[in-house]
Amino acid sequence: MRCWKPTPRGSGRSRRWGWTRRCSLGWDGGGACCGRLPSSTSLEACCWMWFPVGAAPNRLPGWPLKATTGARRWVWATLDLSSPYRAVFDTMLPEATQIADPFHLIKLANSKLDECRRRVQNETLGHRGRKTDPLYRVRRLLTKADERLDERGRTKLLGLLAAGDPRGKVKDTWHAKEVIRSIYEIDNPDLADEFVTRLAGDLQDRTFPPEMRSLGRTLRRWKDHIVAWHRGRATNGPTEAVNNLIKRVKRIAFGFRRFRSYRIRSLLYAGRPNWDLLATVTPR
Repeated sequence: MRCWKPTPRGSGRSRRWGWTRRCSLGWDGGGACCGRLPSSTSLEACCWMWFPVGAAPNRLPGWPLKATTGARRWVWATLDLSSPYRAVFDTMLPEATQIADPFHLIKLANSKLDECRRRVQNETLGHRGRKTDPLYRVRRLLTKADERLDERGRTKLLGLLAAGDPRGKVKDTWHAKEVIRSIYEIDNPDLADEFVTRLAGDLQDRTFPPEMRSLGRTLRRWKDHIVAWHRGRATNGPTEAVNNLIKRVKRIAFGFRRFRSYRIRSLLYAGRPNWDLLATVTPR
């Protein structure tokens, strides 16, 4: 998750806060990680946002939410399609407009498409995908953006679908994925609101595969968050980038026995510490 507050005129910096799965992350203006929690529960994240881990004893309770006064502080809050994340923002940042990250919505559509492909594969052939099966050979082309397919790729995709998908269920789900991607080609927020509402209803038709109906229910539950992107144009990309750095720390270390060591290594790697102060530190 990621939050924005208005930047003071002339300061050139803004404070952002992000929360990724299994940890909480705090951001300064340069996108540095300054906090981490051992859990992804909404309760622990709410407590951290109220009084973050590692805060000085004389730090006022309520930091960072109550650290400044004046105009509205938090404007946008981006998150993936997760109910615990939404609960954190509903509780701690009710004034912020929540935005569903486009990457996670399209990723969900691709995941449902792959689920449909594997289900149809088992129903038609009775086994998992093998390298000679049409639906297995088309798996990468299905998740590729339609505008990135050349004539040869599109011909191959349609031919393999015709051979391995006799009832057209995978093809329908592929079309649904592309329609969901087209949501972000709309510039008008009101038009996007109407489009998502109608699309959510259409995808829940009983004749469609269960994966498509699941996408329709998701669009209906998260409609306001999806449409909010057309107003804020905010994404969760920097949060995911730092989360990737932290996973790299864990992978290189082959795991950690203590969370404290994991947290310190994460902050050193992704927190952009001031190494000039290292000479002033006296070991105990």
